Amino acid sequence: MATLLLTSCVTTRRVDYLQDMAHGSQIEIENRFEAVIAPYDQLSIKVMTSDLSGQNLAEPFNAVADDNGGYLVDVNGNIDLPTLGRIHVAGLTRLRLQDTLTHMLQSGGYIPDPYVSVRFNNFKVFFLGNNEGKVINIPNERCTFLEALAMAGNVDQFTRRDRIAVMREVNGRMVMRYLDPRSSDIFNDPFFMLQQNDFIIVPNYSAGVLRNEFSYWMSLATMALSVGSLLTSIALYRSIQNQ
Repeated sequence: MATLLLTSCVTTRRVDYLQDMAHGSQIEIENRFEAVIAPYDQLSIKVMTSDLSGQNLAEPFNAVADDNGGYLVDVNGNIDLPTLGRIHVAGLTRLRLQDTLTHMLQSGGYIPDPYVSVRFNNFKVFFLGNNEGKVINIPNERCTFLEALAMAGNVDQFTRRDRIAVMREVNGRMVMRYLDPRSSDIFNDPFFMLQQNDFIIVPNYSAGVLRNEFSYWMSLATMALSVGSLLTSIALYRSIQNQ
């Protein structure tokens, strides 16, 4: 019973998403996001050509580079490719690396009319909350903060939405920002678009906060009952007087 009362006392202002958005609202998103390659990323690189005579030349690039089927970016941000050798890829977007490799293969005369496809093999974020954690695998290279919360599926009425943290490594340091999904301001937060290996940390309200919330609503309920009793007494008194 106490749990039910506490649950009913968590107000909508604490839990409703995007409270400041009305029907038909439009918000321009300032941040355009492309994931950038970082050390320890794993990349799937496929090299193809429309020239039949060059198909055998493309095969070495498409061989499995390691047990997980991709090229591992080392601690210095490099990968080792057949023929092309060591290439620094950290800081490049997937599309930029595709263009770079295509140009290298073409200008070096290695493969006629090459086409290169690069994908992330390990784009994931980590969710920590409600005494459990999970890994969220992202099928593409774009995931927003709200999408990750939906995929995590573990944000309830006791979650402190004003203290949901996103933590990521930036230039060798762990940086944490608090995002509040109750406000549309999150759309232009630099951490709204998640990067690979981000952490989402979800805290719950403390027992003290819940007790205060419970006491607040119980006080209102008691006041309402008192006013109701007073009005009933006045009505009953007037009824007796009129008899």
